[in-house]
Amino acid sequence: MIRSSIRLLSASLLLALLLQGCTTSQVTTPERSALRGIDTVKAGLFDTGKMWTFDYPPTDYFARTYNFTPDATWFERARLSALRVPGCTASFVSEDGLVFTNHHCARGAVDAVNREGENLPETGFYAATLAEERKVPRYYADQLVLIEDVTEEIQKAFDRGATDDERIANRTQAIASVEQRYRQSTGLNCNVVTFYNAAKFSLYGYKRYTDVRLVFAPETMVAYFGGDPDNFTYPRYDLDISFFRVYDDNGQPLKASNYFRWSLGGAAENEPVFVIGNPGQTNRLYTVAQLEYQRDVSYPTNFFLLDNLVRIYSGFIEKHPDKKLKYQTRLFGASNSQKLYIGRLTGLNDPILMAKKMDFERTLKAAVAAKPALHATYSPVWNEIERLQSEKRAIFPELNALTMKGLGRSQYFGLASDLVDAALQLKLPEAQRARQYKGEALDSVKRRMVLADLEPELEREFLSLQLTVMASNLGGGNPSLNALLKGRTPEQATGALLQETVLGDKDKVMALLNGNPDAILNSTDPFISFVAKTVDRARDLRTQYTEMNAREQARVQMLGKAMFDIYGTSIPPDATFTLRIADGVVKGMPYNGTIAPFSTTFYGMYDRYYSFGKQDPWNLPERWLNPPASFDKSTPFNFSSTNDIIGGNSGSPIVNKNLQIVGIAFDGNIESLPNHVIYSEDRMRCVGVHSSGILEALEDIYKADRIVKELKAGKIID
Repeated sequence: MIRSSIRLLSASLLLALLLQGCTTSQVTTPERSALRGIDTVKAGLFDTGKMWTFDYPPTDYFARTYNFTPDATWFERARLSALRVPGCTASFVSEDGLVFTNHHCARGAVDAVNREGENLPETGFYAATLAEERKVPRYYADQLVLIEDVTEEIQKAFDRGATDDERIANRTQAIASVEQRYRQSTGLNCNVVTFYNAAKFSLYGYKRYTDVRLVFAPETMVAYFGGDPDNFTYPRYDLDISFFRVYDDNGQPLKASNYFRWSLGGAAENEPVFVIGNPGQTNRLYTVAQLEYQRDVSYPTNFFLLDNLVRIYSGFIEKHPDKKLKYQTRLFGASNSQKLYIGRLTGLNDPILMAKKMDFERTLKAAVAAKPALHATYSPVWNEIERLQSEKRAIFPELNALTMKGLGRSQYFGLASDLVDAALQLKLPEAQRARQYKGEALDSVKRRMVLADLEPELEREFLSLQLTVMASNLGGGNPSLNALLKGRTPEQATGALLQETVLGDKDKVMALLNGNPDAILNSTDPFISFVAKTVDRARDLRTQYTEMNAREQARVQMLGKAMFDIYGTSIPPDATFTLRIADGVVKGMPYNGTIAPFSTTFYGMYDRYYSFGKQDPWNLPERWLNPPASFDKSTPFNFSSTNDIIGGNSGSPIVNKNLQIVGIAFDGNIESLPNHVIYSEDRMRCVGVHSSGILEALEDIYKADRIVKELKAGKIID
């Protein structure tokens, strides 16, 4: 049996090697001795996690584990009290539509309601009355009110296909048909959700609320106390909370039939708790070959771009503090994702973790092989998926280089790509063009083809980054890239290309669009010329990659069906940004050679404030510097638990057996980052804000008596 101390050494060792560009083959003694016995590593009982669906509630498991047997009504109340908001989770906490989520889930909303002369990210926001609550444009909250199993209909459509392409096309068509039928019959927003690698399908119907108003958000510096250095760590000291309110069609606070009541005492050590939220994506049921492709190809690519985005935005904000308000949310997003990919890559480069995944796969293969009804159909699938990963590896670098839009790409290449696409469409008879290039729609497309909101200094950095990626992926033998760079390094070429291009001139761009399409395709503008020369090759590569993914999806669905035949619902499916319930217990953790307590207090926050010399990112807003005598600094503030979470769970309510709010999830610790592919409660922790600490801050620091009364009573108190 591999001891936990060896697992810790492996994780930290592999992270260091990853960041230094090393591989496990370069590990020397005594480090290598820690990896002996790797072939004896076995998969754990809950490696696939505890993100249980409401389709298949784990009632018996809860009874065995916690001596607690919730009934159908309990699960229904939990489901209907939870919400999904853009990118995050939220919940009703009052019968009058009060909604609870994280501050970092509300940053965009705070920016959207920020009025001229205000700086709500720095000052915070509190609506002292209903009339002061501010409607957030284009914001919404979705409530899952309908679940239907539609597996049989979609599986039949899939099985009717004679080829992989036909099977995928049939499945796609069947899903669209089901969604449209339910949408028309229920009036709900309906989505078909795939579980167990498309072995099971459920129709989820959401009631969408679009009148959502901001009620409270603290200052960013206390909501994100410790900033990037403390991100994904525990112990922690963040007031990462916000409140909204949902209004009905008559402009009145919504009467919510289901909501979570507030626990005054909050979470206690070793108490069973449940996180109810919408985890975004996990790949725990992927094959080892698929995980190796992510480890070697896609994840390093994304990490490289995110690492550079953090560098670019950080440097820009440092040089231009007056523009911090505009760009800090982008920096937060990039730095958060950067750490996510460090964690994922660390996990996938950890030989212990991969050994556990290999053992799970070996066990599943053996179970399939032992059943004649499954063996002939499903046993070859693993090799077929592995071959597809090799095919994808062969074309990915060139495809990545010729992708003109997306993460870390320059707006100049993006506009050039739009212009070339438009020219190719305009050369066709109108009847053969895509819809957006016909009639009045074409005028709308043309109006959008400008370099909008361009920040020259940032754009220069993005262009240099994109040229660097191109040079790295295409090498020195690509004639189109050589014509673009003209023997210059990416850094040297950047300035020259910006001088040569006409894309920054709106009138010249419009002249190209309104002229002969061949003028675009034959343009000497360096960006347009490069895209025009490579557009056919880029299209071919995208087509190949799409076809490979279709073949992979077909085989993944077959494998998912085999997996479901073996394990059924005894293991949860991968996360899909749909509602799950994850059980765990409130618990501390080994930490820096000592033990981190299950909860922190406000004393700890002030200690970090003074220990770091009151400097950013450990500084505090003015109102926190001299708290009233009634403010109890010993109140639990943040806490940790063993619940299984991942991105998308931000804002998830943490509730006890009585469905009372004991906290809100806002982060995981560093050790939880490999959660994407494997779960372990050994050191992985969910980090939340404690319900009693929230009340203490609202009551004594923010004087938000209206919210405090509503939380305690579960309704508005006049």
